Parts: sequence; structure tokens; C-alpha cells
Amino acid sequence: MSQSENLPIPNIPQPKHKRIVIVGAGFAGLKIAQKLAHTDYQVVLLDKNNYHQFQPLLYQVATAALSPSAVSFPLRRIFHKIDNVVFRMSVVREIDKTNKTVQTNLGTLQYDILILSQGANTNYFGNQNIQKFCAPMKSTSEALYIRNKIISNYERAVNIADVEERKPIMNVVIVGGGATGVELAGSIAELRNKVLPKDYPQLSFKNMRVILIEASGSLLNGLTPKSRDKALEYVKKLGVEVLLNTMVEDYDGFIVKLKGQEPIKTLTLLWAAGIKANTLIGVEDDQKSPNGRLLVDEFNKLVREQDIYVVGDQCVQKEEAFPNGHPQVAQVAIQQAANLAKNLKNELKNKPWNPFKYNDLGSMATIGKKMAVVDLPFVSFQGSFAWLVWLFVHLMAILGVKNKLMVFLTWSWKYLSFDPSLRLLIRPRYIKDFKRQWMLEEKDYED
Repeated sequence: MSQSENLPIPNIPQPKHKRIVIVGAGFAGLKIAQKLAHTDYQVVLLDKNNYHQFQPLLYQVATAALSPSAVSFPLRRIFHKIDNVVFRMSVVREIDKTNKTVQTNLGTLQYDILILSQGANTNYFGNQNIQKFCAPMKSTSEALYIRNKIISNYERAVNIADVEERKPIMNVVIVGGGATGVELAGSIAELRNKVLPKDYPQLSFKNMRVILIEASGSLLNGLTPKSRDKALEYVKKLGVEVLLNTMVEDYDGFIVKLKGQEPIKTLTLLWAAGIKANTLIGVEDDQKSPNGRLLVDEFNKLVREQDIYVVGDQCVQKEEAFPNGHPQVAQVAIQQAANLAKNLKNELKNKPWNPFKYNDLGSMATIGKKMAVVDLPFVSFQGSFAWLVWLFVHLMAILGVKNKLMVFLTWSWKYLSFDPSLRLLIRPRYIKDFKRQWMLEEKDYED
């Protein structure tokens, strides 16, 4: 630890009332900061990126359907003209509960109230080889990496004469039958069926396999049986090979080893098989559930703490309808954040706090053009109408009028022409004199 990291973060004024420090600018952290704008609290928002990521559409960045800027929103722009919200791009490393400070790569920061909203990261279930060689998709940069990898594979394959040698380069294997895996598989299959043959007419895309692997007996386990069956029908209609009740044992960058089945050769293994909650030094073991999520009460307060709260994927909060905790989805994070922000406003007015109760608004997933499944609390439907509902809901959830318009126009062009225009292979290059400094700075912002 450098000496500067023991000093206070500079240029953050002293609060007039209380300082609320929010760690993580995902759905929950950003919602709380927005709700507490123009209040007597000083809100300090910390995140390792200077933008908010709209994770439900990252798979469209990975498959060249949307640009990164369409799903990533600058945090500083969101808080223009909001004096009581301060943003710093930093990594929080440790909580000092005794002194009520957080330790970051920029220095220390005092808090009166601390809110943890760091979300979750990819779960590799302890397999170091899979972690080393697969491609996860939990961030914009990871989605861009997948896009580059897929495109570079076909630029490479077109220069190889031997068909058998080309097959592992062209194959794509996706692990995980949740919404991310299903949507990714469908989108890649549509690329193979409609787009890539026009880009690479020298290649036979009958030799390209898109394989979706799920350890359980069905896809989209959180949905109704009818929607699960329909999703399976849709992905198979697109030509995706679905392997249910199948466990991935290992991957060496070339061969996917399956339990009890023949291995698969591929250079591209996309991992969407699970997530695990992020945590920090300073949180005690008895404040964590067995799966690593932090234990909170009905007000999202960390157990055995007075001024630390946890919201979103990072916490587990039990209620009668959800005895094992809420699902790790965006709606839970947004609703918890809204309730906590309302309670913090109530604190300023000396009003009582309201416990959180989750209102399940339903679940949905899109598999391809005019193919989606929607489960609402009162009705379930599939097909073209479900697809339009999915488009509308996600379009409305995107931040900013400009971004909504950009995504709408991009989707309109894509679905009318079926020719997404973002199939660009853009690799970062560093100016030699600054490469070492850049890498050192990047290391500071790693998890």
C-alpha cells in the first residue's frame, strides 16, 4: 500500500449534514444516488469505471448489434448540476468499521452511512482453467472482447484451407442456460444464419456449431414451464445445439471436456453459468451467507451493523415469499435501492422506515427476431408480441433520450435489413512510451 492511499481522497468537501458513501454504480447504487440528489446528504459515489453499464444488453454489444456507447452511460454527465453528489473513479479495497472509513486506491474516505452495491461477478466454481481460457460477459469491456474474438476467428478461418482445421475456430460454445446464455446463443445463431455468410462467402457456415450447455434439465429455470419449453423450441429452430443435464469439467483453450459425453473442440467458450457476490475486506464471515452474499435485515442493513447497508446482487434478504433470498436480477436491485433511498429521506424528516417487500414484475428473455418469452404475474405469452414487449421494456429502461433514440434506430435498421453495421475488429494499441504507465494504472482498477 502506497503512502498516498493512507491519506484522505483530495477535493471532496466536508459534508454539511451526513456523508453517504455508495460503493458501486450499478442499477442499485446509481438509483440511490439519483434519488438522493438535491437532499441534505452529501453522496459520494465510487466505482471502478466512470460509466454505468446496462448489463441486460451487453450480449448485443458482444454480437455487434449495438455499440458500447449505447449501453454505457458516463456517470459524471448524469450528475451535472447536482451539487450534493460527488463521483470518484476508484476501487474500494477495505472497510474500517471502527473509524468508519473505506480504503481505496485513491486514499481513505470517511462515511456516516455506507451503502454497498458492488453487485456480482462471474462464478467459475473454482475451475482455474475455465477462468483462464473462457470469455465471461459481465462488463462492456468483456462484451467487446467477445466481439473481437468472434470476428478475428473468422478472419483467421477464411485463410485456412483445411475444413477440419477451420471447425474449432468457427465453433462457439456457450455455458449457462439462463437469460444471458440463451440470448447470446440466439444472437450468435442469427449472425451465423443471416450475416456471416455474406461477410465470408468462402466459408461454409454449415461447419459452424453454436452449442448451448446447461447443467440442469431446462433453460430459463426462473420462468414457467411453458416459457421454458418455448425458449428451447426457439433456440433449436435457430440451429443451436442444446445440451441439457450436461456438466463442463474443464477447458484448456481448445477442448471443452464434458462429464460423460464427447469433448467439443472450440477456441471460443463463452461462460454465463453463474455469478457470485462481490465482497470487501472488513466484512466478517458471519455476515455472509454460504454462497458469499451479505446478510441484511428487512431494511437492507448489514447484520450486526448500524450504518452499513447492502443492496442488489451483493446481499441476501429473506422474506416469506422468498425464504432463500430474492433472485439476483435488476428489478430486485432497483426496488431495494428505491426503498432504501426513501427511508434515508424519511430519516431527514424524522419519519419511520418502511421494510422492503419485493414486487415481482415478471421475467422475460428474447431468443431472436420475433421470438421471445414473457412471464408476468398475471399472464404468460410468447412469440412476436412477447418480442415487441421485450424491445419496449428494455428501450424504456435505457438511460437518456439520446441513447433511447440511438438504440431504437439501430434496432430498426438491424431488424429491417438484418445487417448490423458494427462488425469491426478494434484492438487497443498503446503508444510505446506510455504503455507501462497505462498498464500500471489499469492494474489499480482491477478487482
